[in-house]
Amino acid sequence: MTTKIYSVIVGTGSYIPERIVPNAEFLQNEFYKSHDEPLDRSKNEEIIEKFEAISEIGERRYVDDDLMTSDIATRAAQAALASSGIDKESLDYLIVAHNFGDVPADNPRSDLVPSLAARVKQRLEIENPRCVAYDLPFGCAGWLQGVIQADYFLRSGDAKRAMIIGAETLSRVADPCDRDGMLYADGAGCTIVEARASDEPVGLLAHATRSDALKHASLMWMGDSFKPGHGDGARFLKMRGRRLYEYAVTVVPDLVRETLHEVGLRARDVDKILMHQANAKMNGAILKRLLKLEELDAVQEGIMPMTISFLGNSSVATVPTLLDLIVTGKLEGQTLESGNVVVFAAVGAGMNSNSAVYIWP
Repeated sequence: MTTKIYSVIVGTGSYIPERIVPNAEFLQNEFYKSHDEPLDRSKNEEIIEKFEAISEIGERRYVDDDLMTSDIATRAAQAALASSGIDKESLDYLIVAHNFGDVPADNPRSDLVPSLAARVKQRLEIENPRCVAYDLPFGCAGWLQGVIQADYFLRSGDAKRAMIIGAETLSRVADPCDRDGMLYADGAGCTIVEARASDEPVGLLAHATRSDALKHASLMWMGDSFKPGHGDGARFLKMRGRRLYEYAVTVVPDLVRETLHEVGLRARDVDKILMHQANAKMNGAILKRLLKLEELDAVQEGIMPMTISFLGNSSVATVPTLLDLIVTGKLEGQTLESGNVVVFAAVGAGMNSNSAVYIWP
């Protein structure tokens, strides 16, 4: 067996905001179907019940007003450093995946200079100038894309360790007059990966990414509130939900299958699928189509753990947060054992999608 360099996760961390926002908090919202099309407020309970049936979101987490994305990214990074036990000065890369920068609670405008990665590096008090810090805006697939980029750096021999953070405060860009705004949440997750020489396959084995912009770039965008005049000119996250759903259910299973077959594996060999937590119904449909492509009737119970019911959709933070909860034993009934085949997959604005196959060490 030839010795190769693999990228192996050696530390995880997360920051889950303390503020719990149940669906009941949206009962008094003034929802609009689209611009200038208000919905009957007396039907809010029905609207919220339908939303929960589709998404399975019962509650989500929002940050306190004094926190921004770079703050919670730093807290997740500190947790990952503590779990790994490594010297922070040994990091060669510090990558922060996000999409909106720091958005203050009282002034919903994106602040992107300096980069969030630079802010996190400063707050971690990392002196090493060779620790390259940069941001990665790649939609909800950003954290996984950061891991994929780090894998190239590590396998090239130019780097030994990298920190990848996914952090977002979507509550600051959610339109309270748009039903889709109930999907969004805040959070941060972090992983530290390092290069490891091994005679046997371990860590990250294969990955694939695609960007379908020609026909799909307009499926998510920043726009005005559905309620005329709301937000004093602020821009809110908008999406064409049905078309986004169709894109994800079509593209992601194919990408996962491609990545598995690249290393001679099939869906039946997979122990865990850690998927971006966007919508429970969508994730279920993605798994169903993957099984159909692989000519399988079923897979083992618990193969696709979910956190969306109590954490909501925190964009780039969902997958690293999910991973950290499993690693730290905080997600009931979920563990990772040596030799487990793990699939990471995500999809988001762009439209961007990616997949990776990982052997747990």
